[in-house]
Order: sequence, then structure tokens, then C-alpha cells
Amino acid sequence: MLKTTEELLTADDYRDLPEGPPHFQLVEGKLYMTPSPEFYHQSVAGNIYHLLRCHLREHPLGKVAIAPSDVQLDFVNVHQPDVYFISNERLNILTKQGPVGAPDLVVEVLSRSTARLDKGSKLRVYARSGVKELWLVDKERREVVVYRFAEDISEPVATVRSRQKLTTSLLPGLRLALAEVFEE
Repeated sequence: MLKTTEELLTADDYRDLPEGPPHFQLVEGKLYMTPSPEFYHQSVAGNIYHLLRCHLREHPLGKVAIAPSDVQLDFVNVHQPDVYFISNERLNILTKQGPVGAPDLVVEVLSRSTARLDKGSKLRVYARSGVKELWLVDKERREVVVYRFAEDISEPVATVRSRQKLTTSLLPGLRLALAEVFEE
């Protein structure tokens, strides 16, 4: 991910940018250009979105979205997570431009160009802005590292591997088979 400026920007500055491509993210006031992801990255993100969407059709617990979609977490952070979920109780954060506030669940599919930022600054921003759960999806290792920020900010609470199922208290009844998540 390419940092495009040293000057600190705000969410208002970000909103003045032209619509992409290229796509940008604002992380702690710094503007980053996000290159188009690889095909397999998009397949994994699409699989997660599809599986969550199917679950939500049967259990209408909230809304799910897929990138590119701006999520304004605060005055200096506008991220574009690969997938995110907002519970019915918090749908009031949705605006025409996207959520202004923290989604309940954020999913970041790691790429070589974004992994450092996803595991560093963005993780810390998600934790302090009120995201309840973060999934860092490692497509190379075929595993998902789960953070539940209400429990512990600095350490993951679970690492779910390829033959296991991923569950979350945010989506009762959901049991994601990682084989389906990583299906090509």
C-alpha cells in the first residue's frame, strides 16, 4: 500500500477526493493508495461476503458490505475493509456514503501490499474505535486470526485453521467452513 502524502488529512479532506479508481484509505490522518487486489484475494473476500449474506437471509441480524466501501471510524480514519457487518441495533451509523462509526465485525484479507498496515495501524484503530471483532484472513496460510476487542486488544483470541469452522457471537448460528472461505 503506497502512502501518498506526509501531510495529515481529515475525513473532510478525504471526502473531497474524486471517486476511484484508484482507491484510497485514510489511516491516522495519512492517505494511502490501495492497489487493486489479486484475483484470489477478491475470491476469498467474495466468498466471505457471500457466506455472511446467505446467513443473514435466514437470520436477519443486520447488514453486510464488501469493498470498496468507505467506513469513517473517526475524524482522521476512513478505511475500506474487505468485508464488514453492522448489526440491526447499530444500523443508525449508515449514511449514503457508508457507515460513520465502527462496524460490529471487520474482515481484512491480508495481501503482501497491505498486511503490515492491516496488522498494525489499522488493527489499533479498529480496536479503539469500537469494532467488536476483527478477522485477519491469511489466504497463504489458509487461516483466520480473530480479535475480540472487548476481551483483549493486543492478542488474538483464536486462530482458525483450514479444516475448522469459524464462529462468532455477533452472528449466532454462523459456522463458516474455512474450506468454503478459501475455495478458488
